[in-house]
Amino acid sequence: MRVRPGLAVLLSERPAWLRGRRAGLLLHQASVTPDLVPAQVALKEILGRDLVRLFSPQHGLYGTEQANMIPTGDEIDPLSGLPVVSLYGPRLRPEPAHFADLDLLLVDLQDVGCRVYTYLWTLYLLLESLSGSGVEVVILDRPNPLGGYVEGPLLSEDLLSFVGLFPLPMRHGLTLGEAALLFQRARGFDLELRVIRAEGLRREYTFPQTGLPWIPPSPNMPSFETALVYPGQVLLEGTNLSEGRGTTRPFELFGAPWLRPERVQAVLPEGLPGAKLRPVVFRPVFDKWKDRLVCGFQLHVTDLASFRPVRTTLLLLRVIAQTHPEFAFRLPPYEFEEKRLPIDIIAGHSDIRSFIVGKTDWEELDFFLKEGLTKYVDQVASLGLYKGRLFL
Repeated sequence: MRVRPGLAVLLSERPAWLRGRRAGLLLHQASVTPDLVPAQVALKEILGRDLVRLFSPQHGLYGTEQANMIPTGDEIDPLSGLPVVSLYGPRLRPEPAHFADLDLLLVDLQDVGCRVYTYLWTLYLLLESLSGSGVEVVILDRPNPLGGYVEGPLLSEDLLSFVGLFPLPMRHGLTLGEAALLFQRARGFDLELRVIRAEGLRREYTFPQTGLPWIPPSPNMPSFETALVYPGQVLLEGTNLSEGRGTTRPFELFGAPWLRPERVQAVLPEGLPGAKLRPVVFRPVFDKWKDRLVCGFQLHVTDLASFRPVRTTLLLLRVIAQTHPEFAFRLPPYEFEEKRLPIDIIAGHSDIRSFIVGKTDWEELDFFLKEGLTKYVDQVASLGLYKGRLFL
């Protein structure tokens, strides 16, 4: 196995600073050892009663809940018997009573490398909440499945929401450990932060290169192929197009009952670098267009190095908007935002909606997607956690 996640490193080293300290653990179903032992089970074996409680992000501890403001309640974990504090639904951040009796809080979450994926922001709110508390935060780092590829747009400060609380690009190129260090440096969080690095990880590794098993970190992220297209296809959540929820290929499949694939293919710019479209018909069993026949495409990635998921989906959305009068943007609420359009907070850039509806030129898209990224790449490189480089 090429890479050992931070959890495996901690379990093998059993550092002295871990002994005799009361700990909490933020995790989900993908938080497992390379041998597929759940993190809470493995850590309880070495911590015993010092592992006090668990915390869960969106979708719950076992990924049982769907997306967009479907809450998860507090519960008792059936595997460990420990209480679970939900950080999605009844609250988005821990309350002082949840960490008043803790010495440290371990974080073991598998992220997917996209700014919209909310585990990143659960971590951000956790760091903010624990600032000044005296509780140490320990990140058990895991690979970014998309490796060191970076793609904009960079989130505008006026579009902050629970799908973006810090100016990151859509495909951010960070591990969760790097993100935590970046947040602390930029926001000045007053806490001791320790990152247990993923052993053997290089920044350019995509998930298949790590040798680790893929465990779905959320109910609509069944495979690495899903994660690969997600930074672009998540934009469909801000429209009346199905993003494939309710099928076995979410985010790879997309469409609507009124979509005509031949119209899209007739006016699509020459080729989609690194990808091909296959016309399909599917019937979602839940979410948008439930139980309706949907016409659309499956997005197949043919070359990872040249594929740009955000640019690809924005090109598709522009063509669909111009060839189908039925196309519309979704209205709020979306991820606890009640006023602004979902497409704006997902895209994170005020000009993206104008591009989709044809009010700005094709040539301007690359400017939107690259603006500010050189400075961002330099900022991330200075964190120095992993060898390798970021790719624009």
